[in-house]
Amino acid sequence: MILSPLEGRVYQGVRGFETHLKEEIGGYKASWGTLYHGKAVKGPVFWNQNVWRAPFRMEFGSISEAAKALREIQRNWAPVLFTQFRRGALIRSQLPPLSHKPRPFPWLAPDVPMGAWTLADPHTIIASAQCSSPFPGGIIEFEEDKQGPPSRAYLKLWEALVRCGAWPGPGDRCLDAGASPGGWTWAAARLGAEVLAVDRAPLEERILAMPGVEFIKHDAFTLKPQSIGPIRWLLCDVVCYPPRLYQWIARWLDSGLCENFICTIKMQGLPDIETTRRFAAIPGSMVAHLYHNKHELTWMKVRDA
Repeated sequence: MILSPLEGRVYQGVRGFETHLKEEIGGYKASWGTLYHGKAVKGPVFWNQNVWRAPFRMEFGSISEAAKALREIQRNWAPVLFTQFRRGALIRSQLPPLSHKPRPFPWLAPDVPMGAWTLADPHTIIASAQCSSPFPGGIIEFEEDKQGPPSRAYLKLWEALVRCGAWPGPGDRCLDAGASPGGWTWAAARLGAEVLAVDRAPLEERILAMPGVEFIKHDAFTLKPQSIGPIRWLLCDVVCYPPRLYQWIARWLDSGLCENFICTIKMQGLPDIETTRRFAAIPGSMVAHLYHNKHELTWMKVRDA
């Protein structure tokens, strides 16, 4: 067996948005499916599902040899296969099992390394024990509620909260900006929080009837933080241009009236990297393309994390 480190990073692209990733990393040395081996970019890279931070190449002779080598490095390894599926399944069968069952919410992601690997050919593994996502292959599935929420948008909020390791609870006052039809309001109220939902379109009646939910028909961006008062969580899934969202969030940050933020940065056409970097530069922030995001990113700033 021959194991050799690879310089740079391996970036796992998001299907459908690989072009965005390629532009961010400025080219790549090699690729395997949606995996791109390139230089370690200075600053954050947003349009990825996972970043392999310490990649290496391993040449092996047998399936048992490959599995033994991975086990000796650490316990948790998630495959990201694009070819050699049968051989990959045999290697995976000799590694400690990972749960792929949908998770209930809330759930705390374990604070243990989650490695990733792929097969470049029948006798070559590309892998990394250190990855940016705590989820196997950057994927998290939840036990969905088919009855309560009015849409599946709540899954983005659940994923963001699990990544942050914190969520609203009883007694927490939340502002849900752009709340209609009420998916994020439903998720916060279900946790026992008091939710002020603001939108120019109404909430579904059953969401409005939930305990702790109050609705204001208004453009949330025209409401001053001082008119809302102190809140524990600001939640925003508004469809708007990123600079407008940033200007509104800046007012809240300057006010000091909110502790925790989860906001979706919606892209209109080409991704607005400049504004996204401004969000990422806010102290204590993280910007990521969540597994449940579409042509959007999520900005998270959580003091409780």
